[in-house]
Amino acid sequence: MVKRTQLKKQLKPLLFMAPALVIYLLVIVIPTFYTFYLSLFEWNGVSAEKVFVGIGNYVNLFFNDTVFSKGLKNNVIWTVLSLVFSMGFALILALLLNKSFKGRAIFRAVFYLPFILSNIVVAIIWVWIYHPNMGLINEVLNKLGIESVAWLADPKIALYAVFVAATWQHVGSSMVIFLAGLQSMSQEPFEAAKVDGANSFQAFYNITLPLLRETFIIVFATTLFYSMRVFDIIYAMTGGGPAHSTQVLASWMYYQGFTLNNIGTGSAISMVLLFLVMIIAVPYILWQGKKSHV
Repeated sequence: MVKRTQLKKQLKPLLFMAPALVIYLLVIVIPTFYTFYLSLFEWNGVSAEKVFVGIGNYVNLFFNDTVFSKGLKNNVIWTVLSLVFSMGFALILALLLNKSFKGRAIFRAVFYLPFILSNIVVAIIWVWIYHPNMGLINEVLNKLGIESVAWLADPKIALYAVFVAATWQHVGSSMVIFLAGLQSMSQEPFEAAKVDGANSFQAFYNITLPLLRETFIIVFATTLFYSMRVFDIIYAMTGGGPAHSTQVLASWMYYQGFTLNNIGTGSAISMVLLFLVMIIAVPYILWQGKKSHV
């Protein structure tokens, strides 16, 4: 009787977890393995027969597909810019808006507002801002005596122009997370540091940053995942052009899978994308988790 009671206690948590586990298996795990399975075949998504090519799709991507190489490079650039500039800008905004001043709530709402807009709406707004003839930025440049710039038509700057639009939209989300971390801090360490003669930078470096470690993990993970799978804002603003200069892995995966009907190649790109996210995110989260328990 005692053993049966203990068994019920052990199984009870599993019963509560079962619905979420089933959904996770059906939505995440099984589709992931099926995508890997498809990546081993050459298939157009319609015919009944699939041609097994093994790792041929992966070999073709890395050694023959120049657009894939460009997309991979752009993903790396986008991720580095997001982790450095977007996170840094969000932290600066959070530090400024954590101070007490009149109208603080309004500024918080203004910076967060773009995040609630859909990516397509943001893309349309910024396409008009970058318009070569009627765009706001070029109008300002013309007033200053500077020639208009083809922001989305120049292969050298198009990716960075789209990145600015994406940062404008998503920086508010990271800012709110940083704000939550800042407002949950106890003020006692800062008061003690002030008594000991520490200046603002020393207090920020030695107290604020260590206490924000858990918050950094969350912001890092969300920023990384978004930057690696960025698609819709690029697709809406440039379609991957000009000359594939703004192509990223997700957009090239979509093009291969749904435009060229190369399901095997598109699936292979998605698996490469998943692998890249895992080799960056998992070690970082585990490392930060160990540091937080020290």
